[in-house]
Amino acid sequence: MSKTEPKSVRADLLRIADWIRDDSRVLDLGCGDGVLLTHLQNRRGVTAVGVEKEDAQVIACVNKGVRVIQQNLEEGLAMFDDQQFDTVVLSQTLQAVINTEHILKEMGRVARYGVVSFPNFGHWTHGLSILRGRMPVTGQMPYEWYNTPNIHLCTLKDFEDLARRLGFRILERATFREESEISLMPSLRSTLAVYHFETDRNGAA
Repeated sequence: MSKTEPKSVRADLLRIADWIRDDSRVLDLGCGDGVLLTHLQNRRGVTAVGVEKEDAQVIACVNKGVRVIQQNLEEGLAMFDDQQFDTVVLSQTLQAVINTEHILKEMGRVARYGVVSFPNFGHWTHGLSILRGRMPVTGQMPYEWYNTPNIHLCTLKDFEDLARRLGFRILERATFREESEISLMPSLRSTLAVYHFETDRNGAA
């Protein structure tokens, strides 16, 4: 059980928490300061493990009572056994990893269910910025082109196509504009997309 409950949990993380089953095993890749896992431990009774590379974030996880492993995701998930977890989460990290397809395949290997969230590059303001000759700078993507960690940007349809190719079955999708969940024209209006999918071990191998 976690030592403390986060004072505030983002709307997208609350949506992810809704998809997690009580008393299940959860792996959070790029878990940050452990806010999601703390919430899940306190409210869902999950067995939680986080993976995080930044020293300060690892310390924050430990202080919250979250079990965390310090490692770079690019080094893979070889330390975890096949289907060791029920759900694996990759929240707002997909766009920053180098080998995107490999990470998704590894998610399919270690868990039956996956959750992925990422900034939606198809948001209408991004297209407008490009028409004006500029790379987009927004709340979800606040960096300039020369210092951004976001190297693999995609739209909702881009991710859905890749998920199908990997043999993942999309169960649910939630789309957000800042902290508000929206359903009207999400491909153009959402700034963040969150997907819940079931993995296919054969397709993701």
